[in-house]
Amino acid sequence: MAINDNEHIALNSSPDSDDLRDLCSELKTRGFAKKFLHFQQAGSTNQIASDLARKGYPEGTLVVAEEQTAGRGRWQRPWHSPVGKALLFSLILRPEILPSQIPQITLVVGAAVAQAVHRQTGIRAGIKWPNDLFYQGKKFCGILVEGNVKNSLVLGIGVNVNQESDDFPPQLRSTATSLRMIKGEKVSRLPLLRRILETLEEDYEEYCRAGFASARRSWLQYEAILGRKVRIAIGGQEYCGHAVGLAEDGALLLRLPQGEEIRSSAGEVNLCREDE
Repeated sequence: MAINDNEHIALNSSPDSDDLRDLCSELKTRGFAKKFLHFQQAGSTNQIASDLARKGYPEGTLVVAEEQTAGRGRWQRPWHSPVGKALLFSLILRPEILPSQIPQITLVVGAAVAQAVHRQTGIRAGIKWPNDLFYQGKKFCGILVEGNVKNSLVLGIGVNVNQESDDFPPQLRSTATSLRMIKGEKVSRLPLLRRILETLEEDYEEYCRAGFASARRSWLQYEAILGRKVRIAIGGQEYCGHAVGLAEDGALLLRLPQGEEIRSSAGEVNLCREDE
């Protein structure tokens, strides 16, 4: 898709939306979303943001889409996003961190989004390490951090806001939910987007200034995995044990049945049955 700096399509093209310009005029951020592009349809907001990062667009540049035709989550899985019912957006970040610290950004973001959703809607999400947001065992938010593109990261966030059960493919209906389904009423997307951006900028700046400790405390307030039996792949091997803690650097600590404790800084966690 060709990038046009002036292509700011109002979100009121969808029936439950306000004008995006109203959001930006009220947005209380210092850098996030001061430059934005908004599309009625895009292949992937992360891909557009990556292209912009290569062109030198500043940190905080926001890309929003009403619909994605090639949206994806972690491990290249497709992200289902019916038009006008989700928040689908990406941000360019330029943190001065080591490559080994990039996994911490995913934890910072997951905790910030959980806080923002809680403050805005009253829904208290649970975070499955590192950053997927769930409610009563069903996922409603996915987060994807990709980098480094010209010393930058691209952060993609997809939040299921106003989908109903029939909006999800049959194979996802038992595992996916939306804020509307949880609350039993429609949720205005723009105030939620504003809250997410403001909370995320605050937490991200604190991380860049003072390190991971504050984000770790926030993550632990919303975690929904510690003490549970999980399966995780590390270095081509699969392990099943109990998640027992979050290390100071953000690694997940796993205690194996024989008592050995191992750690993982990246990977996919799935819950196990207790008899496994």
